Amino acid sequence: MYKFFFKRIIDFIGALTGLLFLSPLFLLVTVGLYFANEGKPFFFQMRPGKDRVIFKIIKFKTMNDKKDSEGNLLSDEHRLTKIGKFVRKTSLDEIPQLLNVIKGEMSLVGPRPLLPEYLSLYNEVQKRRHDVKPGITGWAQVNGRNSISWDEKFEHDVWYVDHLFFMLDLKIFFLTLKKVFKSDGISQVGQATMENFKGN
Repeated sequence: MYKFFFKRIIDFIGALTGLLFLSPLFLLVTVGLYFANEGKPFFFQMRPGKDRVIFKIIKFKTMNDKKDSEGNLLSDEHRLTKIGKFVRKTSLDEIPQLLNVIKGEMSLVGPRPLLPEYLSLYNEVQKRRHDVKPGITGWAQVNGRNSISWDEKFEHDVWYVDHLFFMLDLKIFFLTLKKVFKSDGISQVGQATMENFKGN
């Protein structure tokens, strides 16, 4: 009952309340990133959601678009701006995704939405991460985030799908707050985020 009905109600109310409560901070970060990224405070990207349906995710843009002499984007680590580094460290870059939750494309808690090009790389077990809506935070995020391997991350995602219930979501929510304050697991060593998934 929770998975199919109450979770959506909690998501909508929680996301709307969070967006209203965080609106001053939302506006402040938007203005800061507007100037840091030459008028582009937001980052839009297509991501697969529940049942692999593609939707457009919205986040704060923490990296600029600087390129090398050959016209290729520099590495994530070199494009991460000073304010972007702070926004990412404090997980403020996730705030705009509350709009995705309100629209019903995401949940507050669930497996993180990854890139569409990964879809063909998953094995049969890993594909099950798309049996539920993706979330702003999830079981993998409170168990290592970007500091754990892809295999570990997918194991946590599928475990969440099999054990989804209200008390687990509540536990993940409070563990997420703890992780945010401690800035744990934001990136892999030597990386600004995490290296791309290349398949099994």
